[in-house]
Amino acid sequence: MNFLFNMNIEFYILAYLVGGIPFGLLLAKYFGKIDITKVGSGGIGATNVLRALKNENPSLAKKIAIITLVLDILKGVVVLFIAKFIGASVETLWAIAILSVIGHCYSPYLKFEGGKGVATGMGVLFFMLPISTIIGVVVWLICAKTIKISSLSSLLGLIALVIASFILHPNIDVIRTHAPILIIAFIIFYKHIPNIIRLFKGEEKKIV
Repeated sequence: MNFLFNMNIEFYILAYLVGGIPFGLLLAKYFGKIDITKVGSGGIGATNVLRALKNENPSLAKKIAIITLVLDILKGVVVLFIAKFIGASVETLWAIAILSVIGHCYSPYLKFEGGKGVATGMGVLFFMLPISTIIGVVVWLICAKTIKISSLSSLLGLIALVIASFILHPNIDVIRTHAPILIIAFIIFYKHIPNIIRLFKGEEKKIV
């Protein structure tokens, strides 16, 4: 069990456990008295919080959705910040980023179910590659305003982020590979498979 006293391992475990905290579920239950895992898409992210609460209290729904979005972004960033402050290597930081997203998508508190990973992924990627992530967020916001389909907007923003990372950072500092970015992108795309199927069927709902 000595490996548990290794700083990197401790941060990996912490990243997964903190990443798995279902803030959307907790906030919706406390303030809206609704179990969002049984409403809408069943996801624990801001989009489903908004969808689940807006019929009962639109004003509350927006506030809780925004708080959920911010907390989902921060839960990966906080662990990364602490690890970097202590002096963790770049390789360790990228592993923490991946595990934060895995924690959100496959939460240990929800029988390894979870959200789509967009907000948490955006947070950790902004920490690691801020300019590429800003480009992805801008594309996401433009698509959200025009297309008004949350899943499609998120995926298009993610694609823009990945493309920007290859253009702006042909060789990622220290690790010399885009593998961590592609792993995070794959996880998010995989979690969106039901949404992608609905998009092809023309059944994906718009956010209004």
